[in-house]
Amino acid sequence: MKKIYIIRHGETEFNKLSIVQGQGVDTSLNETGINQGLQFFEKYKTIPFDKIYVSNLKRTQQTIQPFIDLGLPFQKLRGLNEISWGDFEGKAQDFKEREFYQHAVNSWNSGNYDVAVANGETPNQMQKRQKEALEIIMANEQENTILICMHGRAMKSLVCTLLNEPLKNMDNYEHRNTCLYLFNYDGENFSLELANDVSHIKD
Repeated sequence: MKKIYIIRHGETEFNKLSIVQGQGVDTSLNETGINQGLQFFEKYKTIPFDKIYVSNLKRTQQTIQPFIDLGLPFQKLRGLNEISWGDFEGKAQDFKEREFYQHAVNSWNSGNYDVAVANGETPNQMQKRQKEALEIIMANEQENTILICMHGRAMKSLVCTLLNEPLKNMDNYEHRNTCLYLFNYDGENFSLELANDVSHIKD
């Protein structure tokens, strides 16, 4: 039996301003995001995590840095990066960009996972690298309690993968900054214990 805690990173200023980050914009947490990470730490600091996994983007490591400061081992995996939003990254979206973004998401929700925004990544491409990261994470049988910090759209995809659901279900899984998805693994299947849990956040 394994327990896998998956959280989204804390808030960045680009999150606050609704500017797309993706994997091409490596922003830091803002003050709210740092506090969100600290509140998650306060609630879960007694959990005996064996290993922490983060993406290559600093906002994920910054979110769980208090756990790392305890001396817990951690590893960066590119496969946990956010989906690439291509030409949308780092820019406030105008009407045309929002329209094409919605076209892409509608295509995904209809089962077409080979659609990407301009110069971006498709859900199939994202899922492929996520499965490679998951193989690394699950390979060590001694790691029974795992913490993963990643990104919003990437988290939606990974949840579908773990539950063996089609990616068109991605938007069934909502998320907020530092929300928790908690999974149990019995050696064959993953089951979802908590979804989009933010009970640690005190607004």
